[in-house]
Amino acid sequence: MLKGFIFNLNFTSLMWIGFRKILSLFKNKYILTAVVFLLWLLLFDSNNLLDRFKDMRELNKLRRDKEYYLEKTEQDSLRLNELKTDNANLEKFAREQYLMKRDNEDIFVVVKKEK
Repeated sequence: MLKGFIFNLNFTSLMWIGFRKILSLFKNKYILTAVVFLLWLLLFDSNNLLDRFKDMRELNKLRRDKEYYLEKTEQDSLRLNELKTDNANLEKFAREQYLMKRDNEDIFVVVKKEK
């Protein structure tokens, strides 16, 4: 029991000595100015660290969206070229997407129920 008390006393005194050393560093006006400046930049400035992380996350999301839309545009361009050049594909597209039919045909739309 006594041994634990001595350890706590020593740890506390060591912590107090370390705290006093840190305080003595802040007596230097240049170190104090540098610390205040860094805190200002990290927390309060218009380009602070938190805003930078949010902006980087948003930028990465926008880059992923850009890649997706470029790929989608390429696929749609190929599909459009296919529709412009081949009448059979154009007719198939019109029948599937817009439910168009010929005069002598009937269309039955089957809708699957989702669970």
